Formats: sequence, C-alpha cells, structure tokens
Amino acid sequence: MTTERAGSVAHKDTAAVVRAGLQRRYRAERRFKLYGLAGVAIALLFLAFLFGSIISKGYTAFWLTELKLTVHLSEQRIDPQGTRDPDVLRRAYYQGLVRTAMSEMLPGTRGRQATRELDRMVSPAAGFKLRRMVMDNPDLIGTTQTLWVPASDDIDMLRKGYISRDVPESERRVTDRQLRWLDKLAADGLVRGTFNWRFFANSASREPEIAGIWGAVVGSALTLAVTLALSFPLGVMTAIYLEEFAPRNKWTDLIEVNINNLAAVPSIIFGLLGLAVFLNFFGLPRSAPLVGGLVLTLMTLPTIIISARSALRSVPPSIREAALAMGASPLQAVTHHVFPLALPGMLTGTIIGMAQALGETAPLLMIGMVAFVSGVPSGLTDSATVLPVQIYLWSGSAEVAYVERTAAAIMVLLAFLVLMNATAVILRKRFEVRW
Repeated sequence: MTTERAGSVAHKDTAAVVRAGLQRRYRAERRFKLYGLAGVAIALLFLAFLFGSIISKGYTAFWLTELKLTVHLSEQRIDPQGTRDPDVLRRAYYQGLVRTAMSEMLPGTRGRQATRELDRMVSPAAGFKLRRMVMDNPDLIGTTQTLWVPASDDIDMLRKGYISRDVPESERRVTDRQLRWLDKLAADGLVRGTFNWRFFANSASREPEIAGIWGAVVGSALTLAVTLALSFPLGVMTAIYLEEFAPRNKWTDLIEVNINNLAAVPSIIFGLLGLAVFLNFFGLPRSAPLVGGLVLTLMTLPTIIISARSALRSVPPSIREAALAMGASPLQAVTHHVFPLALPGMLTGTIIGMAQALGETAPLLMIGMVAFVSGVPSGLTDSATVLPVQIYLWSGSAEVAYVERTAAAIMVLLAFLVLMNATAVILRKRFEVRW
C-alpha cells in the first residue's frame, strides 16, 4: 500500500508539473498574440495619423476661390489701330482691364498703395484668361463680358482658413482694406468656391492658385513607359536564362549574388551612375524622361529578375518533363509551357517594381529632373519633371498655398500607388495557378 500510495503521489506531482507547464505555455502564447495585435494596432494608428494629416492639409486644394468680374474689353486699350493683328492682341495689357473692373466694383481704390492691394486680390491668370478669350474670338473686342476668374493665393488661403483674420494686420498677408473689399464682394455674391480643375489640368506655375500636376503626371507616364519597355523584356529574358539554361558554376553564382545585392543598393547610387554614364559620357539631355527611364530601369531590373525567377521556380518540374517527353526542345518547353504559367507572377513583380519606380525621387534629382518645368512634355527628350519631384519642389516653397498643393499631390501619388498594387493583387488572384 505504501508503494502504491507513493506512486500515486508521484503521478499527481507529475501531472501538476505538466499542467503548470501547459498553463505557462498558454499564457506565453496569449501574450505573444497580444503583442502582435498591439503592434498591428500601433502600425494602423500611425498609418491613420499619416493619412489623416495628409488629407486634412490637402483636401482644400481641390476647390478654389473665384471672383466674378464684369470687364469691358476696350478696343482703345487692346487694339487701338483696329488691325486685329494677333501679335498686337497678344501684347495687350489685359491685367489692366482686370484692375479697372475691380476698381469699378470697389470703393477707395485710388492711390498707388490701394492699386497694389487691388492687384494682389486677383490672380494673374485672370489676364491670361481674357487674352485667351480675345485671341480665340476677336469679335469680343469692344464688348463687356462677365466671367469668373481665380482669386489670388492670399485671398484663397484666407477663405480656406489658413490665414487668420484675428491677428494684427502686420502679421498677415491680407490687409484690412483687402478684408473689407472681400467682404463687400462676398455680400454682393461675387465670390464663390468651385472645384479646382486647374490642379489636374495645369502644369507647374509660380502662381500657386493656378499650379497643377498635369505636366508632372505626363512626365511620370513617359518615364515609366521607358522603364517598362526596357526593364520587363530584359528582366524576363535574364530570369529565363539564369533559371532554365545557365550552367551552374561560379560565374552564374557571382551573377546571382550581384543581382541580389543590387536589389538592396540605395536608389541614389543609380542616379549617380546615370549622371556619370548617360549624361556625362553619352551626352543625353538633362531632365528628360528618356534618361529618367534609363535610370529607373537600372534600379527596377533586380526586382523584376528576382520576382521572375521566383515565378519560374514555382512552376512544377513535371510541366517541363512532360513537354520534353513529348519531343519538345528545351526552348519550346520553356516558351510554350513554363513561361505562360509563370507570366502572372512575373507581371505582379513587374507592377510592384514599377510602383517602386513611380515613387522614387533621389535618382531623378541626380540627373536634373529637379528643374522648374512649366510646360507639358511632348516627347521623351523634352524637359520634364515627375510627380515625386514636383512634390519635393512644392514642399520647399515658402508660399503657404503650396502646403495644401503638396499634400494634394501626395494624395494623388498615393492613389496611383494603391491602384498599381491593387492591380498586382488582382492579377495574382485571377491568373495564379495553385499546384
């Protein structure tokens, strides 16, 4: 009995030790899960803070303050000789007509200082709009036209709350007299907020109220077109050769190591390489989408090669063996059977690489794409900028109005990146074959 009792006690002690160990293990697992959830929650919190900060600063850029003017297109001031010569019409001082229209609507606009304050209420785009109207239809000369024109960036910022009325006049860019004028115009129904289509249709400008992203978007599209046209075929062919045909020796091992290392090289190094080779040695034009595409091709190639090799590796060997058994050559087995099955994975990796290239700034700064470009590029060798560089330029501007345009451009860039990554996910889900 004593032996049985001792064995029973030992069994109970062992069971208690096991249960205690299991409880510690379960507690550790629960703590690990809680740590993981806490990490995810913190990451989502920071992400929400980032997006909230960008959206709160940038959403106002999508609407613009406009003033309603009644302008007399005086023939004496536009075309005194009545020749209707396009050069004469183009050189006319249309901003003076805008100033006259404003002074007729507002009291107390005499004097040099008052005239300066009056001019700072309306964007220079108003004069450009009048010139475009007259150039398109010279018959308007001598008539009176009513039109909405953009207000200056200071008036726009005041209406959006970026400039406070409550601070002393010496601490804000809008004078007390301009405030009274603006209140009168608003009371007369001559001020409105409208959708800022110029932000999407215009290029860079020194006037924030008419600055837009269209030139940068076109520059980004041309640069990415060059990148895609070069990096995808080169990357896919390199991956096919290394994975399917290259002998396994020290040279191919060296190439593979270098490809993996290049994928981790800082992007500015590729910019320095492009500056030394494409600009200084080959003499290609600076700030051109062609050079930008070549630089981004060098940066994107390692990513595409690695993803393409992974896609080829995911195709079961039985596909190759079956094709070879049916009499196909190794090249036919790859091109007719392996490559089509690996193509969705290759496309996914390519889109991710292109999304990475779209958001790059440092390598493009090194090849001169930081220049101020007010026009829209029409070719691969024209001067251009890209969306990330445009954001960089606006972020360094002293004008308050560029703060909201910087945030709005970031929102557009993020939308493009999300769209490209969503496309990659959709392609993978739609065409991926599970073995």
